[in-house]
Amino acid sequence: MLIFAQYRFLYLLFLIPVILVGYGVLRSLRTRRIRKMGDEALVRELMPSWSGSKGWVRTVLFCLAFGAFAIGLARPQIGAKLSEHKSKGAEIVICLDVSNSMLAEDYSPNRLERAKLSISRLTDKLRDDRIGLILFAGTSFVQLPVTTDYVSAKMFLGSIDTESVPVQGTAMGDAIYTAIRSFSAQSQKSRVIVVISDGENHEDDPVAAAKDAAENGIRVYTIGVGSAEGQPIPFKGELMKDKEGNIVVTKLDEDMLRRVAKTGNGAYIHAGNDEFGLNPIIDDIRRMEDEEFGSLVFEEYDEQYMYFFAMALVLFVVEMLIGERGAKRKLFKR
Repeated sequence: MLIFAQYRFLYLLFLIPVILVGYGVLRSLRTRRIRKMGDEALVRELMPSWSGSKGWVRTVLFCLAFGAFAIGLARPQIGAKLSEHKSKGAEIVICLDVSNSMLAEDYSPNRLERAKLSISRLTDKLRDDRIGLILFAGTSFVQLPVTTDYVSAKMFLGSIDTESVPVQGTAMGDAIYTAIRSFSAQSQKSRVIVVISDGENHEDDPVAAAKDAAENGIRVYTIGVGSAEGQPIPFKGELMKDKEGNIVVTKLDEDMLRRVAKTGNGAYIHAGNDEFGLNPIIDDIRRMEDEEFGSLVFEEYDEQYMYFFAMALVLFVVEMLIGERGAKRKLFKR
């Protein structure tokens, strides 16, 4: 398995075609200047030491040396050993509501963006815990399977919007059942589901789903997003309206979210602008018994950069030894 420890240096390879094209343009301009001086063949006879082919050879050798040097800077490594990595932590599956009601602006900039920001900050605090992400509206699906790859988790967050789930609604119960199926086979103790939603317009029975989760040893926490007074929903540049033309106002259904959390042996937290609610849940998780996870990883990577640096050095030396002049020829023959 080949990896690059400093892969950003590989972007330097894009300079190689630029160098080749640039040299080709310079050669073309030089040819035009020669033609302005007079007959091209005669001018070349007057410059017997100039070699056109050596210029291209030197340029190609320079590009190869530069490419080898860039790859060396990227530190190519080969995994020499496959070993089992042990870690202890919890498995946390977050169910994020992406229905249109999450566009309400009682949080800055809106409910959904505020929730995404909090999840992103959560990943910065995790270490050996595993995190998964489920999106739901009228249906649910796994956006990110449980993993310790927090970088990927943050990348997935950036692409989430209310169109991530094509069916509108709030199928909270379906999301909880999807979360139950998402935990790994290794996890038996420290398993937590966190539902982030306004709890409104639920289309199934999330309380029954939370009960099934509790019976399987999974705690269900809920975070209520929104206000009891309600807010209109911005949608495509204007406020969303119902079939009668009335402005739709979305309100937080705290009663439903409390019942789900109580049935799931968890807790309900009303998200605030300063404290969204994930930190208290993480504090509860820290008091749980850590689960031990095992995974196969490559260790003891063999560095390969020195071979590419050596190749670059040899090519640079050869390029300099070639020189710019061609073989000496007599200008006038007897």
